[in-house]
Amino acid sequence: MINKIEDLKLAIIGLGYVGLPLALEFSKKKTVIGFDIDKKRISELKSGKDKNLEFNKEELQKAQQLYLTFNIEDLKLANCYIITVPTPIDKFKKPDLKPIFQASEIISKFLKKKDLIIYESTVYPGCIEEECVPILEKFSNLKFNQDFFCGYSPERVNPGDKLHTISNIKKITSGSTPEVTNLVDNLYKNIITAGTHKAPSIKVAEAAKVIENTQRDLNIALINELSILFNKLNIDTQAVLDAAETKWNFLPFKPGLVGGHCIGVDPYYLTHKAESIGYKAKIILAGRELNDKMGEYVASQLVSVMKKKKIEIKNSRILIMGLTFKENCSDIRNSGVKNLFDSLKNFNCIIDLYDPWANAYDIKKIYDINPIRTLTKNTYDGLLVAVAHDEFKNLGENTIMNLCKKTRVIYDLKNLFSSDKIDLRL
Repeated sequence: MINKIEDLKLAIIGLGYVGLPLALEFSKKKTVIGFDIDKKRISELKSGKDKNLEFNKEELQKAQQLYLTFNIEDLKLANCYIITVPTPIDKFKKPDLKPIFQASEIISKFLKKKDLIIYESTVYPGCIEEECVPILEKFSNLKFNQDFFCGYSPERVNPGDKLHTISNIKKITSGSTPEVTNLVDNLYKNIITAGTHKAPSIKVAEAAKVIENTQRDLNIALINELSILFNKLNIDTQAVLDAAETKWNFLPFKPGLVGGHCIGVDPYYLTHKAESIGYKAKIILAGRELNDKMGEYVASQLVSVMKKKKIEIKNSRILIMGLTFKENCSDIRNSGVKNLFDSLKNFNCIIDLYDPWANAYDIKKIYDINPIRTLTKNTYDGLLVAVAHDEFKNLGENTIMNLCKKTRVIYDLKNLFSSDKIDLRL
């Protein structure tokens, strides 16, 4: 195996929210091949455009040691491949491992003796060695831990967060042998100023990653259930949380729509593995079910209050402000807002969508309607603030209230505004 990080020739496979910042950070230290099968993505990045709005033109063009390509043949130049492709779920909420399998197959055709493959994609414990390694062996005709080696260092990227960037988030590292673990750890230490944590095995590192978001999902599910309960008791949930947070060890989670590539997905990877060994994960699935149904709950609450105000529901005009899975981020995939939208459609409302961060083409593709580009006064019977974008905070209460008709219902899902100015909040 290769012993020195200076001898590693890096190729990052997948240039999305995880791969691009990793490639840019490593390129500050050495030459890096940035590979993606999406030709348009490569073309845009070369021109200085990041559709995810995580990096500007200057930041991209400053990366002089980053070689961007969609040409598979260019991967021959590498001896260390870092795989950062998505690991989504399918319509049955089962792990969809096709992207990571495809990436493994692609690089296996170029594997040479002593090469190192590091996975960053979120998977269930055992996936790398039980599922990916056989693919690498099959297409390379090489033997694992004799001819090539593997590492796992799960991503901890936080899209839209300019404070917790890749270099100042502590990194878990692991390898298929103790020597590989040290090599992987030294490689990441080169760019991670916050330090690293060496896990004793790849399986431990896989498990550590998948429980991070599972724990967060369950904590949000608890607060969501409390919010539903307090609503029935006519108690302001935010007031309760403000009081409870005065204790030093109370965890400050908030109710809301849960989405994204991690929190709404990772628990299903863990429960899939549990089922494969005959264990039914009760608490994890219960939390997922509750969070998945929050869109329906919010829609029904909105409609209920509209009825109390004698607003005709059919053909009423409703505005949803914010479509991304989190604030100040452009990604609308797996957003919890989609369930809310689908639930409102069942009431035959006319729905407008507005998000200054999201791409109009992506919105049309997922929601099958075009978003509005400007906000109009005195238009809406119902309005939901679904994402806490800074732009919405800056608009302020009065501006948002003025978008509505005199008789209206405003639902503030993110607790951006004072309770006396709105009708509902979680």
